[in-house]
Parts: sequence; structure tokens; C-alpha cells
Amino acid sequence: MSTDADVAVIGAGVVGLAVARALALSGREVFVVEAEAVVGAHASSRNSEVVHAGIYYPTGSLKARFCVAGRDALYAYCSERDVPHRRLGKLIVATSEAEIPLLEKLLAQATSNGVTDLRWLDVAEAGALEPEVRCVRGLFSPSTGIVDSHAFMASLRAEAVTAGASVVFRTKVLSGAVRDDGIELSLGGDEPARLRFRAVVNCAGLWAPEVARCIAGVPPSTIPPQRFARGHYFGLSGRSPFHHLVYPVPVPGGLGTHLTLDLGGQARFGPDVQWIDQVDYAFPPGREQAFYESIRRYWPGLKDGQLQPGYTGIRAKISAPGEPAADFVVQGPAEHGVPGLVQLYGIESPGLTSSLALADHVARLLAAPA
Repeated sequence: MSTDADVAVIGAGVVGLAVARALALSGREVFVVEAEAVVGAHASSRNSEVVHAGIYYPTGSLKARFCVAGRDALYAYCSERDVPHRRLGKLIVATSEAEIPLLEKLLAQATSNGVTDLRWLDVAEAGALEPEVRCVRGLFSPSTGIVDSHAFMASLRAEAVTAGASVVFRTKVLSGAVRDDGIELSLGGDEPARLRFRAVVNCAGLWAPEVARCIAGVPPSTIPPQRFARGHYFGLSGRSPFHHLVYPVPVPGGLGTHLTLDLGGQARFGPDVQWIDQVDYAFPPGREQAFYESIRRYWPGLKDGQLQPGYTGIRAKISAPGEPAADFVVQGPAEHGVPGLVQLYGIESPGLTSSLALADHVARLLAAPA
């Protein structure tokens, strides 16, 4: 037996909660389905909590567009609602003369993306900001910051619920089917149900392709592959000497081993990249040496024994190892032909920063005429 309802949002990570809030505030009846017992159990709570400026992404890409718009929206949201955050600023540093052209490319890329507040740092200026950092030149990004992702998600959930949304936990999408009058989902959990919705938004994060594949009627050719890349973070024992985020110039396959701070001022380093076959948050031994070598390129004062294993996070990848990082994929009916369905794939970094802008985009897709 099917019960008619308006919109199902699959996944209560930061993007799913932002989408639920946006739709509920627009007057839609929203039902959020989360397989775990809490919000944001995976990528949304296992990251650097960095508010990205929008520097690195290809011009015109969804990552570039939504990062810049989402950054401004996130800072405004957090300021208005007292969500803990801090606009710390970030140094991007070249440790040799050969790396300066890479900084020049970054500056050009940032400007093309609409990030116009970067400024050059010479050795003395970088040293004034971060005396422990060794570099020959740098860029300073004043609009990079950090946010309490848990407090942000709690606020999004509270606003969605106040606007009428329902959030159910321990409820997994088992299967689904596209019908003439909506999309039917079979839900497992403590109270199994089979419900029919006018619209469905797939914000399942790491499992978004898997969820899409279980819905009969979604063209398989529109579903990207599902891949996982685990990143490891090391914490710094003792008091941090840093006051800003510090990133080396990007290296092939990632942004290098960067230094971030939490709201308490504690330093952490990472993530690196390890491709894995399934979701596994284990922290294998033997990764320290590569971190020490990478970090000492810009912080030679790092002492043996100061790095301590911290935590791991997993990125939702839709590109293969060795390929350029894929852009966000947001598919509406124009892409897959299913009325009322929006699929979000590969929402990795800068997904946290982009979440409010992504939510507005999804709301527009569902409001558009069929």
C-alpha cells in the first residue's frame, strides 16, 4: 500500500539537510530519510571543516560556482545564527623558486572564479603572519575560514523541522521504482514502509550511485561509478604555533599536506589520499613518515613524535585514480528524464562550503516546469 507524500530527501548529511531546509522553507512537505542514527555520520563530519574560498576549481564548473556562492551564504548564515565559525585566512606557500609559477596560475584561476581578494606575500610578510613557516613566496586568502560543521548541521535540521520537515533515522532505501504518478521508495528500518513521493532528491553522499541503481526506471547510463578515497588526518601534540591555515602549492592528485586549525586552535594535518574498495574508517599504521616529509617542506621545525594519528574521512569519488577530479554532478529531469527526481553525485570537497548554494539550485530544479 502506498501513501502519497510530497518530497523525499535521501540522506541527512550537510547537503541533504540544506536541501530539506530550502524545500521546507519554500512550502514543500519534506520527508528526510537517513540510514544512520545521527545526522552527518560520514563525509559531513569527517573533514577539515574548512570554508573554502573557491580558488582551485575550473572556471565555470559547479564546484567553482557553488563554492563561491556557498561561501558567502555560509558566512552570512553562521553570523546571523551564531553558528561557531572563524574567518582565519589561509597562506598558500611556495617553498622553492620553481613553485612560484604555480602560485601565479592559482592567482589567475582564483580571479577567473570571482575570488578577487588574494594578495601576494613576500618572505617577510609570510613570516610576519606565520613565523614558523618557511617559504620563498606565498598567497594570502582572507576569505578562507573554518566552521563547526556539527553546529551548522544542527541548525539546518532545526530550521527544516520548524518549517515542517520530518527527519527519520535508521531508515534505509531498499529499492524504488518510477511510477506514472511519482517515485515509489521501499524503506527498511524499525518501521518498514513503501511510500510514493511526488519528488525525490538523492543526497546519499558516498552511496548516491548505489541508491540511484536501486530505483527501477532510472537510466543506468546516467549513473556514474561509485568510488571511495580515504584521507587520513594527523593531529599535532602540544600547542600549535599557527594562527592561519597553511597549504603548500597543489601537487598532482591533491592539494598537498595542508595544515588546518579547529575552533579551539588545535592543528591538524591532512588529508592524504588512499583509494579503497569499500567504506572503512580504519587508520592503518605506517603513514607518518610521508606526512613528516611533506610538512617539513614548509614547517622545518616539526619535531619527531609531534604527529599523532587523528581520524579518517572518505570522499565520494566518481572519477578513477589518476584521472582529474570530477566536477559535482547534479542531475534533474533534463539529464535523466525522470520527472521529480534530482540526483547529486560526487559531492566531495567543497561540498560543506557549497551546501547552501547546492540546496538553492536543487530547489530551483524542482520548481521548474516539467
